[in-house]
Formats: sequence, C-alpha cells, structure tokens
Amino acid sequence: QVQLVESGGGSVLAGGSLRLSCDASGYTGSTYCMAWFRQAPGKEREGVAAISYKGDLSYYADSVKGRFTISRDNAKSLLYLQMNSLKPDDTAMYYCATRQWYTPHTWHGFGDWGQGTQVTVSS
Repeated sequence: QVQLVESGGGSVLAGGSLRLSCDASGYTGSTYCMAWFRQAPGKEREGVAAISYKGDLSYYADSVKGRFTISRDNAKSLLYLQMNSLKPDDTAMYYCATRQWYTPHTWHGFGDWGQGTQVTVSS
C-alpha cells in the first residue's frame, strides 16, 4: 500500500516555527488514529502527538506540550503538526503513522511509517 508522505521540515533558529504535513491521500490503510513521531540521531523513535479520527481528542509528549499542536483535515487526507517555540532538542526526523484505535497516552501499535521529514533547530 502507498505510504504516508511527510513534508514541511527545514532548518530554523531556536524560537522559530514550522508546520509539518502528512499526506495520506494515497494511503489505503486505516487512519482512525494518526500520530507524529520523531527520531534524533543515536536515539530511539519517540511519540510526539496523536489525534483521533474526528480530531476532537489528542495527546502529546510532555516535552512538546504547549508548543506543538496536532490537527487533521480528513476531507483533504492531511495530518498537520504545528511546531512553535522550537528548541535545538526538537531536532530530529519526524514521521507520521497510523493506528486502528485511539487510546490516550499510548504510543504502541503505530505503523505504516512514511519516509520522514527532517527538522533542524539551531541555537
């Protein structure tokens, strides 16, 4: 099946903003729950934010609460991650993924990863 396609990454200074997008228009799997993950060099992949199908429920990693906002537009098959007040620690490859159920504050069970989009934050 067609993968999810992330975009919107780039290089910014600390304190800056970026908006990531994940295009699921060609994806044939379930998009009931969608999430953003990230992986920095030498570190394990970690969950950043997740959202329910209707977009009315979401949860975040403690490290990004109050700075990042996840949203989705099902009509356009798009998932977004608005990232504000970026820090050098946010530097990572960012991936979107899907899961067939929504359980708050859990990161297991996600799959069908895209190729990722690189975010680099310099001080």
